[in-house]
Amino acid sequence: MDRVELQQGLSFSRIVYGMWRLGDDSNTSPEHVRAKIDACLDQGITTLDQADIYGGYEAEEILGTALTPELRNKVEIVTKCDIVAPVGRYADAKVKYYDTSRAHILASVDHSLLLMKTDRIDLLLIHRPDPMMDHRETGAALDEVVASGKVRAVGVSNFKLHDWTLLQSATKTPLVTNQIELSLSAHDGFTNGDVAYLQERGIAPMAWSPLGGGSLMTGDTPLTQVMDRVAADFGVDRAAVAVAWLLAHPAGILPVMGTNTIDRIKGFSKAFDVQMTRELWYELYTAALGHEVP
Repeated sequence: MDRVELQQGLSFSRIVYGMWRLGDDSNTSPEHVRAKIDACLDQGITTLDQADIYGGYEAEEILGTALTPELRNKVEIVTKCDIVAPVGRYADAKVKYYDTSRAHILASVDHSLLLMKTDRIDLLLIHRPDPMMDHRETGAALDEVVASGKVRAVGVSNFKLHDWTLLQSATKTPLVTNQIELSLSAHDGFTNGDVAYLQERGIAPMAWSPLGGGSLMTGDTPLTQVMDRVAADFGVDRAAVAVAWLLAHPAGILPVMGTNTIDRIKGFSKAFDVQMTRELWYELYTAALGHEVP
């Protein structure tokens, strides 16, 4: 499995295991969670993607019950904060909102460390742009959690260029990634500047929902017909084709794959079996657009 260096001393596996559905599984036992992680490790997938809000603020704790010290040293953990939704520990909240205050970031980091039973978060992301963000306060808080050793690196999720530059202007610690929605069904990021901005700076984007929330795995459309033909050519499934399309891009995209089915997890690396030529990339892109490129 290829790896991408986000900063000196910190690299991620090219494919990331997303754990947003961890709490949806009927079996959340430590043994079953470890089996999923082992299926990843067998392919060289070492990076696990979490967020405090996942599973109604329960997914981090489910992961924590499965992490032994030995296993913790084999993986990198990404988690996120700033979403306050009226569920779980925030059940008393009147509305869903974002909180990028220093107090909230510091408390979220400590809570995540406690739930995941670890002494460090490898990458902390601000989950959503906060219209009320005091960038100086937020930036200083991110610098603080890195200086404390609790967090190794920081980044953002779903940020636009102006959100990124605002926060980075007040953060001494370099932002190392932006986790954005990218897939054959959500491809605007390739033309609206989201990917180009990061690519120019040598920053690898993380791609959430690379299978279009599952939409690319169902239905019979011109796009899925092309995907099925390519899948048959290389002896893989649609998921491998969709992920290979992202992996082929020169920006060094890290797809975040989420499933609770161990057999599907074992197939993540099949994406590398697809020889994605430029012409094939554009054939899929054309089918996704629904028309020829200009």
